[in-house]
Amino acid sequence: MESVSFEDMRRAMVDSQLRTNGVTQAWVLAALGGAAREQYVPATHHNVCYTDRAIPLGDGTVLNPPLATALLLQAADIEASDRVLLLGGPDGYVADLLKSRVGAVTCVAPADFDSAVKSEPFDVIIIDGAIEQLPDGVLHLAKDGARLVTGLVEGPVTRLAKGIVHGGQIALKPFIDSEIAPLTAFARKPEFTF
Repeated sequence: MESVSFEDMRRAMVDSQLRTNGVTQAWVLAALGGAAREQYVPATHHNVCYTDRAIPLGDGTVLNPPLATALLLQAADIEASDRVLLLGGPDGYVADLLKSRVGAVTCVAPADFDSAVKSEPFDVIIIDGAIEQLPDGVLHLAKDGARLVTGLVEGPVTRLAKGIVHGGQIALKPFIDSEIAPLTAFARKPEFTF
C-alpha cells in the first residue's frame, strides 16, 4: 500500500474541500495549502488532520475543521495592513495562518479576552469557535467599521457569521451552516426562571 504524504493531503484538502465550497481568496488557499496542520494535533490524529472535521487537542480545546477556518478567514476580508485580534490560541493553527497575511496579530485565549481591553482597537476580530452570546467587552476592542467573524450556536446547529461594528453595536449575520466547536467562555449565561 502506498503511503500518502502530508503535502498530498494538504493539496487534496485545498482542491476537494476548500475550492469546491466557495473558498476563492488566494491568500486563504495559499495559507491553508502551506500550513502543516499535522503539527497542531496529537500524533494519534495525524492520519485525519486534513479531513473536514473538528479534532480534540486533549487540553480542552479543539482544532476546527479546515473549511470552517477557511470560510471565517475569507469572510473577515483581511487586508495586509489590518490589526487583527484572534480569540484563540497564540501558538495555534489559525494564528499561524493569519501571520502569513498580516503583520499585527494579537492572540488571546477566549476565556482571557478581558486582558485585551487595554489594547488599541482592532480592524478585525476573529473568534475561533462558536458562541452563544457575544460579551459586550469584545465590541470595545473593535474600531468603528471593524469586521467580526465567529461561529454561532443556534440550538443544535452551528453557523458561521459575520458582522461590522458600528457605534459599539453589531448585528451578526449567519452565512453558512458549519461544524465549529462551541466556546464555553461565550456560552449564554443561565437565566433565572420560576
